Amino acid sequence: MKLTRITLLVSFTFLGYFTFSQSQGVAYTAVGKGVATTFLTDYHSLGINSSALGWGNGFEDKNVTLGTTEFSAGISSPTLDKTRLQNAFDGIKNQISGNGGGFDMQQQKNAAGDYAEAGIGINASFNWFGGAYQSEKFGGIAVSINEHYDWYSQLNQQTTDLLFRGRLSGVFDSLTVAMNGDTTTIANRNNISNDTLQAVIRGDINNPLLVSDLTRGSRIKFLWNRHFNIGYGRKIFGDREQFALYGGIGARFIQSVAMFDMESNNQGLSVNAAVSPFFNINFDGNQNNSNSGFMPETVGKGYGLDFSASVILLDKIKLAAAVNNVGSVTYKRDVYSVVDTLLGSYSLPGLDNAATPEAMNELADEGGILRFEGKEEIVISNPANFRLGGSIAFFENKLNVGFDVVAPFDKNSPGSLQNAVVSFGGDIRPVKWLQISAGYFGGGVYEHNIPVGVNFILKEGAFEFGISSRDALSFFLKDANSLSAAFGVARIRF
Repeated sequence: MKLTRITLLVSFTFLGYFTFSQSQGVAYTAVGKGVATTFLTDYHSLGINSSALGWGNGFEDKNVTLGTTEFSAGISSPTLDKTRLQNAFDGIKNQISGNGGGFDMQQQKNAAGDYAEAGIGINASFNWFGGAYQSEKFGGIAVSINEHYDWYSQLNQQTTDLLFRGRLSGVFDSLTVAMNGDTTTIANRNNISNDTLQAVIRGDINNPLLVSDLTRGSRIKFLWNRHFNIGYGRKIFGDREQFALYGGIGARFIQSVAMFDMESNNQGLSVNAAVSPFFNINFDGNQNNSNSGFMPETVGKGYGLDFSASVILLDKIKLAAAVNNVGSVTYKRDVYSVVDTLLGSYSLPGLDNAATPEAMNELADEGGILRFEGKEEIVISNPANFRLGGSIAFFENKLNVGFDVVAPFDKNSPGSLQNAVVSFGGDIRPVKWLQISAGYFGGGVYEHNIPVGVNFILKEGAFEFGISSRDALSFFLKDANSLSAAFGVARIRF
């Protein structure tokens, strides 16, 4: 089994026992408080607020911070409760591990009803390595390598029914049945026996529909990128005891593993796709080459740029603004765009679990709803964002509280936030070795969430590890709208 597949499986299995957000990235220390812009200072600040590299890491006589094995993930929906999100999560685990979900026909029908029109966001980030050097004179420089997986989908009722129920969907007027060597056509009605339904080999529409009409109101935005980040921040002028201005820049080389951008609206149907052979999707008969090696092969390359500025007042108040990930990725391998065609018949059996990302395979694979044509290249803008944040420290930095506002440049870019996210939170250190975090955030596909976290800081900051949850409510409320977890097990300073 491929290393990345194993990593994802372990991570999502961990998530299953706890109950993440695009706005805090891979920094588990920020996930538990819901705020990040003025709380992250070392390599965690890359892609968040690189000017904070000039602040120092907050630990005397320790200029270097190193970290690895840091993970955050979550699944959220404003309309689905915890049970339905758990079902979707279990389906994703089965998909990653290669175990079939085993939905029967009634479960497929129930899932079609549960997930129709529901906006679902799935995010995961993994830090392979991060390092930072910070000093008063030099400022701070940091590097990191991490993976980012971002999925958002909202499918209309017809598309959801077709994807889950396949050839038995209510979209079809008639069904073709093969029994005892004979083939017959029957009307698609509610009182068909299970034995007959098991023998259905095709569904047919009397008056074929354009795929753009069938899917109108549906959208999928999926992005899996690997980032090689670097950033630098320093003080420009001033004294932090009174007023100090800081600036920061960042850049990243992006390798893209997958991009799937589907939008169906009154203007028509648009789909751009470039997906690694790792996913084993046969695009309408155009099988891409098999994946070689243990890492998913990449299909696109690009860049992203970050710009940030911040001020520190009275050594207590911090304010910061940042624009992150401005740039694009160019795809030149396994690149496809959609051709709007008539759908008159369908033979696939439908999804056998609630793993929402499987919709991409069902739509794009040979015999699926969509028809594709090859393209030489596609250029896709990055999911850039704007951040504004502030915080204030009390009791000699033992208590810190603050706010964040994070908004997308273009919510239609794959991997983008769907709306602005507003959050409030902070942390408290009752003793030197313990940091407890909590907060509130909402917006986008997130309803009302109460993040919590605990971080253990040992030997004056030399060793650090912790765990966080995006929403403590999911531990206690059945109708909670998210499941998430974040953890880090190997952060050191010297």
